[in-house]
Amino acid sequence: MKNFFSSIRLGLIPAGCFLAVTMLLSACSKFDDDNNSDTPVSGIMSFNLAPDKSAVGISIGGNNLTNAPLSYTNYSGNYQLIYAGSRPVESYDYLKDSSISSVDYNFAADRYYSLFVVGVNGNYQNVITNDNFDSLASTTGKAFIRYINAIPDSTKPAVTITANGSNGINDNASFKAISDFKEVNAGELVVKVNSTTIDAARTITVQQGNVYTILLVGQPGQTDTTKAVQIKYILNGSVNGKQ
Repeated sequence: MKNFFSSIRLGLIPAGCFLAVTMLLSACSKFDDDNNSDTPVSGIMSFNLAPDKSAVGISIGGNNLTNAPLSYTNYSGNYQLIYAGSRPVESYDYLKDSSISSVDYNFAADRYYSLFVVGVNGNYQNVITNDNFDSLASTTGKAFIRYINAIPDSTKPAVTITANGSNGINDNASFKAISDFKEVNAGELVVKVNSTTIDAARTITVQQGNVYTILLVGQPGQTDTTKAVQIKYILNGSVNGKQ
């Protein structure tokens, strides 16, 4: 059996440090070797959104990214440096030391990514998306939001996000769908996700210049409130002052 616990953990980038994406990652891409040459790197943030997995680890290219396992709905809290290029990505059950899902992914240099471990009941996937921060520009009074539908259900629930009375997002989202980042009015957001089996709503507050990911999570029909359908969100960082 593969030993997931003997790998070297790579360096960290604090969340919010993507204000000049190319400059930041270029500045951080100095893994010293015998020739003191620069090595292209990428940044990745990892999430455990699998309701029946209480402890998930992440391995990329044989290196263990997680100093401690991610409990359900937890995430790495920052962008971690990884070597760019085509890399095997594996999520594993930390308690059983067994693989959950694996996929090969080609990480571009000087780019940021999110890895979402999703699924339930023995059927899991590593969903990876490019966080296109370099395409976002700060605008007075605006924030950026996106969502992932990590609810393992065959319906395509309606996802609506209303910002200060203006419709920000109105989609029918299949399981594993991830929206692009969209500019909305800063302030209160009303987030709803509804279908024949799903019904959840939440009001959150977003601040000008910040970038957020809304997590639609949980398992329909769950009586355990910690695993029932719910809406969470995280702050990816800020584009205030981005050139």
